[in-house]
Amino acid sequence: MPVYRLEQYEIHCQAYNVTANNEADAIARLLMGEGDPIDNSLEFIEIADDHGMSVNENRDLADQLFDRGVIHSSDEIIPSIRCCDEVE
Repeated sequence: MPVYRLEQYEIHCQAYNVTANNEADAIARLLMGEGDPIDNSLEFIEIADDHGMSVNENRDLADQLFDRGVIHSSDEIIPSIRCCDEVE
């Protein structure tokens, strides 16, 4: 039986320390990449179902998932899946 490597989109939260004069400056600096990540603060939030593989670009796979009841005929993406590759 083959083995597959899948990548799934997930939402995580990471805490940062930023030196700044006020909250707006702190946010601006973080968004410009100036924050220092706090060790061991990465936290899983949820699966990112609004991102995924294009149904149109993966029609055969999408049809198989529809037959299994995993996606709906109106879906434009295969929710949360970035890629799926056979590795063995």
